[in-house]
Amino acid sequence: MTEFTPFSAAVGGGMIGLSATLLWLVSGRIAGATGILSGVVFPQNRADFLWKISFIVGMVVAPMALGLFAGVTPNVVPPFGPVQVIVGGVVVGVGVTLANGCTSGHGICGLARLSRRSLASVVVFMAAGFATVFVLRHVLGGGA
Repeated sequence: MTEFTPFSAAVGGGMIGLSATLLWLVSGRIAGATGILSGVVFPQNRADFLWKISFIVGMVVAPMALGLFAGVTPNVVPPFGPVQVIVGGVVVGVGVTLANGCTSGHGICGLARLSRRSLASVVVFMAAGFATVFVLRHVLGGGA
């Protein structure tokens, strides 16, 4: 069963919101993780590449720093194999393309800007997540 950690979730969510707000206020950029990763893989110009690669490096280094300085190591090892990870990545990629953005872009930044398109996307993301958990836990009988 998944552990319920409301305090750390609220603090983490607040930090994500604060960082997305600062990025938007300081540089006018939107913190959509998929758009940022896409800008690293398919760079358009040097200035965008530099801040986007810094963002990605920060996402990788932050858990390591947490482990080093706080003695806490997040469990990021999926309970399934590489084939499922690849299939999941492809499915997410298709969804991100169809939605013109990812959960962070729509859910954090888009909703904060009162975007109707982001609201519709978040409703679909959440419904798909609820349905997936229901099917995996209650229909297929998984205990994850």
